[in-house]
Amino acid sequence: MQETTAKKSAFSPLLIALPFVLLLAAYLPILVDLVSDWYHDANYSHGFLVPIVSAYLIWTVRKELAEATIKVGKAGLVMILIGLGLFVVGTAAAEYFTARFSFVLTLFGLTWYLFGGEIGRRTWFAFFFLCFMIPIPYVIYYNIAFPMQLLATKITVGALDFIGMTVVRQGNIIHVAGGQSLEVAEACSGIRSLVSLLALGAIYAYWSQKKLLPQLILFLSTIPIAVFANVIRVLVTSLLVSTFLPEATEEPLHSILGLSVFITSFLCLFIVSAILRKVFR
Repeated sequence: MQETTAKKSAFSPLLIALPFVLLLAAYLPILVDLVSDWYHDANYSHGFLVPIVSAYLIWTVRKELAEATIKVGKAGLVMILIGLGLFVVGTAAAEYFTARFSFVLTLFGLTWYLFGGEIGRRTWFAFFFLCFMIPIPYVIYYNIAFPMQLLATKITVGALDFIGMTVVRQGNIIHVAGGQSLEVAEACSGIRSLVSLLALGAIYAYWSQKKLLPQLILFLSTIPIAVFANVIRVLVTSLLVSTFLPEATEEPLHSILGLSVFITSFLCLFIVSAILRKVFR
């Protein structure tokens, strides 16, 4: 008769739980600061949902995990050592991203070590997804945000010029007909939607594509898609402001137009996914 249940671990449940408890205790100050960032930074408010989604991803493969062979995975010990090394370096240098990333790596390494490579291979994406709850360093954030502001401004001005509208660009400010001006601020640069869309793109790629290569292609396509969707938003806003709706930059119209970024992005992701499924049959 074929074996359908998992082989029991050589460790008792108490010994298995103890390392995870110690890990949470060691990282508690870092995790508290991380949750505080989710609450105060609108760019990462989705962080509250990320651990829930990761837990759901593990729950969806619970039957496969129950049938997996449990054994010590030596590769996990290497991940633990690297993760703890990053924890020491990140804490000593007060570099929050490194310290927070080390938690994800150490948590995955501990799981791999205690339960084995088969469990690790079936749950790797759930742990990888946890990385989307970690804010990127602000040095990188601002180095990306400002070029995206200028890019959206330049493309919008070029499109308005092409259709014959009188428009002048001054840095990241667009002066349109009627004396109206539209500033492509940091919040309108697309960086905020890009952060959220990368997380959603990763989930969609994982579920919609069966092979690793199309998953990676679809995930990476989120970047140009997010930029394109944001340019469409700025362009439509500029057209509305310069024609018959100068209050388009005010609430609630501003937020409604912001939702168009996600709608456009999802449509583009759906189209790219359909193409990839045909190419990688």
